[in-house]
Amino acid sequence: MCLTARTVFRPRNRNEEPTPPTADCPAERAVGVAAKAPTAKPQVAPTAVPKKNFVVPSPKKILPDYDGASLAQRFDGKPRAYRHGYTLRRMLETGKRERLRSLPAVDAVLRDPAGAALADGHGRAAATSAVRGALEDLRRRISAGEEPEVSENTIVSLASRILSGRGLRRIVNATGVVLHTNLGRSVLSERAVSAVVEAATRFSNLEYDVAAGRRGSRYDRAVPLLRELTGAEDALVVNNCAGATLLALAAVVGEGEPEVIVSRGQLIEIGGGFRIPEVLALSGAKLREVGTTNRTRLSDYEAAIGENTRAILWVHPSNFEIQGFTESVGVAELSSLGLPVIADVGSGALLPFGDEPRVGDAVRDGAALTVFSGDKLLGGPQAGITVGSAPLVSAMRRHPLARALRADKLCLAALEATLASYLEGNAAEELPTLRMLRAPEEETRDKAEVLARDLAREAPGLEVDVASSVARSGGGTLPLYEIPSFAVRLGGVEAETLAEKLRASDPPVVGRVHEGRVWLDARTLLPGDEEAVVAAVRGALG
Repeated sequence: MCLTARTVFRPRNRNEEPTPPTADCPAERAVGVAAKAPTAKPQVAPTAVPKKNFVVPSPKKILPDYDGASLAQRFDGKPRAYRHGYTLRRMLETGKRERLRSLPAVDAVLRDPAGAALADGHGRAAATSAVRGALEDLRRRISAGEEPEVSENTIVSLASRILSGRGLRRIVNATGVVLHTNLGRSVLSERAVSAVVEAATRFSNLEYDVAAGRRGSRYDRAVPLLRELTGAEDALVVNNCAGATLLALAAVVGEGEPEVIVSRGQLIEIGGGFRIPEVLALSGAKLREVGTTNRTRLSDYEAAIGENTRAILWVHPSNFEIQGFTESVGVAELSSLGLPVIADVGSGALLPFGDEPRVGDAVRDGAALTVFSGDKLLGGPQAGITVGSAPLVSAMRRHPLARALRADKLCLAALEATLASYLEGNAAEELPTLRMLRAPEEETRDKAEVLARDLAREAPGLEVDVASSVARSGGGTLPLYEIPSFAVRLGGVEAETLAEKLRASDPPVVGRVHEGRVWLDARTLLPGDEEAVVAAVRGALG
């Protein structure tokens, strides 16, 4: 039989003579098969029988996005979701899956000697949580296309780094921003720290009248200090300035459909995305905007006063400044309208500094309530302080929100010590915030030059010099005020890489990258920070 073609023969009839093979088949001739004589009947060509139920599929079923174009477009080398075999994308995804599968389990890491030591040092619960965090970080990096080491030792190292980075820790502020919100704003004085330690480690007369032998008020000590420093009738301390503003509005507006008037130019947004209109809404008062962004006159306030008007809110725009064609109304003019004026002066400056409004000035100008922060230009702990009219402050103290917002004993201890420094006339020398803001330019330059010499000696491969710089108050105060300063500049290496390594040191050193160099501003360096900077630079260079 010829093997060169695959055919299916139809069945023959019983009476039909079989067709003998012939030598006409090329395959038989190729192997030397002898030819046989033909029979009397002529050969009948075989008839192929078609396969049953054979349907040619539509190209759309094989290639879902087939558009009728030439099939040559399917072989253009680009990876397709429907093509079989290993494309570059499929191989990358396969590699990711393999690396993800190779990650050890949490229990396996903790059974490893290094993992067991981690659990012994930090507790099993904390170590387990850190290992899970390390594994999650590795999964994220692998999914992003990285190929990190995934051994137990590596995971334990990452977990140990997570544990060491938890909680508040010391940071060297070399940014030149004195009241850096992200770095904790004001640094407390030694006097305030001692007061906090005493209150934290001993029982105290927080709410106890020792002389009378009965319950007292937690504000008995801070209130007299604030009255004397500001000239106000009464005072109240809560845990932050936004809370003090909310409490002041809630206590003043009362019931019904109260309205509070505020200039459009003072509808500011404070840190964390909180906005004055939102605070007003929480107090239950309806906001009545007057004037425009750049110009508001006294007549705008007068025209807005109605039967439901309860107060006027005056807000110092401490974190921005509008220049040019502007006009605004001060607290003294607003107080002449016969309504309570709530003045949010923000920074809490008790001493003159730039053009920042002082608390005492707002009180003397007639503000019914003056609200300010404790951890900005005041130089104390985070707190929201209100001074002003005795009846209004008393209403604030009785309001249910006062309980939710009240300051704790550590805050009050630090605040009382800070205020005592002002009363004794030693604030400029004792409070670190004021020292940094008021330090002479020559003193800052001398500090930078000493640090530059130490760094040049310890890191001879670096390019080290001293350059004039500009420091800032920060913390939402004095947005345009520039403080002359000096900084140590580090060059000769990739600046971003060096800055990252300095942040990874212990303690982290935070500077700024400018003009391809790392700048370490000397104005915000505290005593002992220079040694930490030298050690961090030495460690960063290996």
